[in-house]
Amino acid sequence: MLYVQCFTFNAFAENTYVVYDETNTCVVVDPGCYELHEQEELSNFIQTRALKVAHLVNTHAHIDHILGNQYVRATYGVPLALHHQEVPILRAAIEYAPIYGFTAYRPTEAERLLTAGDVIQLGNTQLSILHVPGHSPGHIALYSQRDALCLSGDVLFRGAIGRTDLPGGDRMLLLQSLHQQLFSLENKVFIYPGHGPSTTIGVEKKDNFQANAAST
Repeated sequence: MLYVQCFTFNAFAENTYVVYDETNTCVVVDPGCYELHEQEELSNFIQTRALKVAHLVNTHAHIDHILGNQYVRATYGVPLALHHQEVPILRAAIEYAPIYGFTAYRPTEAERLLTAGDVIQLGNTQLSILHVPGHSPGHIALYSQRDALCLSGDVLFRGAIGRTDLPGGDRMLLLQSLHQQLFSLENKVFIYPGHGPSTTIGVEKKDNFQANAAST
């Protein structure tokens, strides 16, 4: 069984996730911990639960989702994994991070390049990689069919979908990702987004009119 712990970090109120199973093996997804107290909050949880950090994954490489990459990598000795199309965006962050006030941002190179169909192994459990571009070219979601949950990053939120006005954004592609990838999942699947509260596929298929709109 998978357990999901959410932390909300940095000025963008970004959701950082620690996902673990009964073996206490965990993956840290989108570490947005920038301030020292945020880093300590994350590490205190990991230490208190006696978790073993086996993976570090970014759903995409926008600045609010990668601020803690170097901290997690250095603290737990795990390589960074993300989709290969996000590498240029990851590398560009060092140039624009100060514009957003993140003057102490420390970059990290990706050491594992993910693609659709890859698997993140957590003890007895697997998270499958879905490629869901549109918000960014190499955006991924992490999906467990067994546990009926999906970490959707900035593709799908409660009552909203991801913005597409940033470099590499594509609204038509985002809608295609939603309808072909996420909305094809069972209604009971819990969605853990990159910002805001969790939801379910069923609720969003019914009530998220923007995401269900015709591809226009």
